[in-house]
Amino acid sequence: MKKKIKYEESSGNVFADLGIENPEEALAKSEIARQITKLIKKKKFTQKQAAKILRVDQPKISALIRGRLRSFSLERLIRFLNELGQDVRIMISPAKSQSRGHTWIGESYSNTYIAALGR
Repeated sequence: MKKKIKYEESSGNVFADLGIENPEEALAKSEIARQITKLIKKKKFTQKQAAKILRVDQPKISALIRGRLRSFSLERLIRFLNELGQDVRIMISPAKSQSRGHTWIGESYSNTYIAALGR
């Protein structure tokens, strides 16, 4: 007889599932930080080199790479993407079948959106 494993369906946002305050913002910040970290590694920057480019000190880069994002605003993280040579596009369009809109974050070459703000 097989033993049933209990599980709970995810909401699609791990931060919401964990009861984190402002889960949509937390997910957006973590996705942007993941992209920044990916760029730093792709460009083979040391943390010190990345810090100089992003105009912060090296411990801030370490915190960002480790996912410690409390001291980073979304605006600041977007500026980091720009400093690393990335365009960030914010597009506005009418909400589809809902009265309240959403903000989606993803890569331009992917049709998959990783993070969403708002419900």
